[in-house]
Amino acid sequence: MTEKNDDRPPVALEQRGVGADQRMFSPSAARNVAPILAVLQRVLPSHGVVLEIGCGTGEHAACFAEALPQLTWCPSDPDPDARASTASWTSFAGLSNVRAPLDIDVCASAWGVEQEAPFDAIVSLNMVHIAPWAASLGLFAGASRMLRADAPLILYGPFMRDGTHNAPSNAAFDASLRARNPSWGVRDISDLERLGKASGLILRETIEMPANNRSLVFVKGMNG
Repeated sequence: MTEKNDDRPPVALEQRGVGADQRMFSPSAARNVAPILAVLQRVLPSHGVVLEIGCGTGEHAACFAEALPQLTWCPSDPDPDARASTASWTSFAGLSNVRAPLDIDVCASAWGVEQEAPFDAIVSLNMVHIAPWAASLGLFAGASRMLRADAPLILYGPFMRDGTHNAPSNAAFDASLRARNPSWGVRDISDLERLGKASGLILRETIEMPANNRSLVFVKGMNG
């Protein structure tokens, strides 16, 4: 029987190795970290503070912070195992520009980091499709509140465009997500673009990525 309404956090979707410490190892993170880093190196500011929503294992945070030492990385995840793994990766890499992982619920009216705002960028990778639509609403509302003017919100993952998947594998993945939890699913760029406009964020760039994924770069307007 198909399992419905699986409310486990995204970290539970992938079979991941666990080290002798609390580090988790994600096969997908190992595959996609280099192309995502190439995008971030181009679109992130030269310095400042980056808030990551949904840090997962923390492998991305550790890699990005090491490659971009002029930035301070603020990872967050609602899953305690993910936060423990991220903290362990940070310690293992000996990084001083990664803050302690935070427990942020994007659907909440306050994220608990308002005193740190405005941030110079927000990054959310492989999150919006493994969460209810309310998480996308909360992410954009939070970005509107938390970002400084002209700062980017960067999303990565599988996305539809105008109701069409860009690969049969993504259509199958979408169906499997919705079977697991009807509130999950691959999001449509058009819907996110409308949501962004309503939140004062404009879709500046759509970047084709390996494995039929995309990076979306939204930018907060000067009057947002």
